[in-house]
Amino acid sequence: MALRTAVVGVGHLGRQHARIHAALAGEGQAQFVAVCDTDEQTAREVAAERETAWTNDWRTLLGQVDAVSLAVPTESHAAIACGLLDAGVHVLVEKPISRTLEEADEMIAAAQARGVVLQVGHLERFNPALVALRPHVRDPLYFEVHRVGQFTARSLDIDVVLDLMIHDLDIVQWLVGSNVEVTDVRAVGIPILTNRVDAANARIEFATGAVANITASRVGTEKIRKMRFFQPHDYIAVDYATRFASISGLAPPSNTGSWPGVQVKHLDILDVEPLRAEIESFLEAAREGQTAAVTGAEGRQTLALALRVLERIHEHPAVAGLGLRR
Repeated sequence: MALRTAVVGVGHLGRQHARIHAALAGEGQAQFVAVCDTDEQTAREVAAERETAWTNDWRTLLGQVDAVSLAVPTESHAAIACGLLDAGVHVLVEKPISRTLEEADEMIAAAQARGVVLQVGHLERFNPALVALRPHVRDPLYFEVHRVGQFTARSLDIDVVLDLMIHDLDIVQWLVGSNVEVTDVRAVGIPILTNRVDAANARIEFATGAVANITASRVGTEKIRKMRFFQPHDYIAVDYATRFASISGLAPPSNTGSWPGVQVKHLDILDVEPLRAEIESFLEAAREGQTAAVTGAEGRQTLALALRVLERIHEHPAVAGLGLRR
């Protein structure tokens, strides 16, 4: 039987969740029951656009839905997610999982108590470039990552670390190994257009010896989402925006015995929309009783690292007197 689904919070990103839920319903993969938003005009507009019902109160969905995409502001994640999970509803919550580790623990405990799926929306794991690359990753040692976005009015309730950098903190941990200890974090960040951190750089060191240098900014003039890293015998480049990945290494020796040069392999990419792949994986996990592609525990781990980065930023002597909002 098709799962009954809804989207709670249909602002900038929630609208995209609604678009995909409606498409999946049209294909018979789910039954799209409703959208929910505290702004009645927004709820009505998206509901009409996606030919579904609407509500202002997520509580009215209890007993009517089996699985929900939760795309409300981070400050409301824990309260709404726990209410849904306690009622036996599977939840895909946008990143970051919550504001605090305590809230994340409450969400994880609620999901475990009812035996339902809690998946965290770390979207880049579903980027076709990363999907194609993942089987080729072995013992990465050094990462350079840049994520720059143009300034918008959305997500200003959180710092750029929790807004943008968290994508790359998750990916780097995933590639190095989720069970690998982070041994050191150094970071600096500054407010530019808001009273929160708008641009930041972090250096993350792992017990394996791997090092990641990650830069994130939401006040750029262009959109950049690139990662390059090195592992034994390979240099790897990823462009999230163009969904491109390549692996460079030594070419096989020539018959003349001369220097073989560098061989570049462009990976074959299955160009699937990452958000659709994410939602489909969530619904499959809910339907089949499987483990989520990105579990609540993994979301908590990434949040913990992001909070360590923010803590180092606030401790940095160059920014201590700038009046950053915590």
